[in-house]
Amino acid sequence: MTEAPATKKPREEAASGGEKDVIMVTGGSGLVGQAIRMYVESNKKDNEEWIYLSSKDGDLRVRSDTDAIFAKFKPTHVIHLAAKVGGLFANLAQKVEFYRENTLINDNIMENCRINKVKKLVSFLSTCIFPDKTSYPIDETMLHDGPPHPSNEGYAYAKRLIDTMNRAYAEEYGCNFTSIIPTNIYGPHDNFSIQNGHVIPGLIHKCYLAKKNNTPFTIWGSGTPLRQFIYSLDLAELTVWVMRDYHSPDPITLSVDEAAEVPIKTVALAVAKAMDFQGEVIFDTEKADGQFKKTACNKKLRSHLPDYKFTSIEDGIQKSVDWFVANYETCRK
Repeated sequence: MTEAPATKKPREEAASGGEKDVIMVTGGSGLVGQAIRMYVESNKKDNEEWIYLSSKDGDLRVRSDTDAIFAKFKPTHVIHLAAKVGGLFANLAQKVEFYRENTLINDNIMENCRINKVKKLVSFLSTCIFPDKTSYPIDETMLHDGPPHPSNEGYAYAKRLIDTMNRAYAEEYGCNFTSIIPTNIYGPHDNFSIQNGHVIPGLIHKCYLAKKNNTPFTIWGSGTPLRQFIYSLDLAELTVWVMRDYHSPDPITLSVDEAAEVPIKTVALAVAKAMDFQGEVIFDTEKADGQFKKTACNKKLRSHLPDYKFTSIEDGIQKSVDWFVANYETCRK
């Protein structure tokens, strides 16, 4: 699905008479960007204008392109999702490119936010950038406690530097920059590739084909590893909350509670139920399971939002399956 460039309306006056906040989302056409768009459409404030960038708007690796984007849209707030991302083999083969391109993107965004006096910058990190050898549950204080897994060290160090520079910009220039650490995200507009997608979208596509072809639904591994999954619309809501109300350079983990960690088997069976798949479900134990658990602690989030209700894994998977089936011809797969 091709994404048209973002368009800029003349800066409008808010109902109160003051200028509107202009929130610019980089990487606006991806899983999280689309979720933010969906959330904001039904939760928009009168004094906010939202801009969603895609690659059509310019190359964020290039300083002049980034300068032009900021000059055109004049954002007061930025949610920074854009990054060079890839799977295991891409990360292994292109460590230099994953480090350089992400560092260039992040530096161009941060410097433009400083120069243009952006009120708030919220950047996305990832749990995969944490130390390879660590204790669980992981929390925000442990990010720099050791080297990341060698397979993705180019990407991981570039992302870790966002946290370092958020604090440096706050200390030296008084900038209000922060970052978010999400756990495993899933939902509408995901990449449903069986080979390159993440767990839930891959299982959804695989189950769809098993139902269509009347073949068994085969899951790689035993189904015993545990993971925390966050529905993209929940993450979108919490990201907007961070932009509006969380003001600290220290990162915040956006994750379901530790008690909501689920085995992959539960996820696979929820996918089969949501797809109304009546055939045989097979767990191929010849395939490797991967890491048993990667639990993240959301204590900091709960100290701010103790009563926040996350979408259950069953409801989130049902919504994701329904979206995938309705958009099968055009979705990423």
